[in-house]
Amino acid sequence: MITYRAMTRDDAAGVADVEEACFAIPWSRESFWKEADNPFAFYILAFDGEKVVGFIGCWITIDEAQITNVAVLPSYRNRGIGRGLLETMIREVQKKGVTAMTLEVRPSNAPALALYERFGFKTAGRRKKYYQDNGEDALIMWNTKLAETSPQGMGDVYGSNENHSKE
Repeated sequence: MITYRAMTRDDAAGVADVEEACFAIPWSRESFWKEADNPFAFYILAFDGEKVVGFIGCWITIDEAQITNVAVLPSYRNRGIGRGLLETMIREVQKKGVTAMTLEVRPSNAPALALYERFGFKTAGRRKKYYQDNGEDALIMWNTKLAETSPQGMGDVYGSNENHSKE
């Protein structure tokens, strides 16, 4: 059973392990410790028991949020965990008054593009040679109607005081 909750400093090592498994140029554990203390950062983690298997992070500035990274361990992909993370993040930032959300994504990442489009994100531009590992461009995507985002099947997968599970 997969559970979701907000990140704390104690989760930094597990988040860094997922980051290293998913990205060619990963953030360090220290970076995640700092993010846990950053009042403008917010992270949701996916757990299988006590093991961090995925996460999503964003930076919040007034009424906008920028997704910084989304990662799910390769062995846990195609199980709806990415969808659960994004659903949970959107629900939580909506509670914080966020009305628009942005992100960058590789044009070659078809599964991520499909997920973001399902949640109302639309391509608004391109950052040339954005990714340092291979020089690939990044698509800039925005959902400027976050208050209206409630995709079919978007259930209550996260509570502010307790874990809710989603299989």
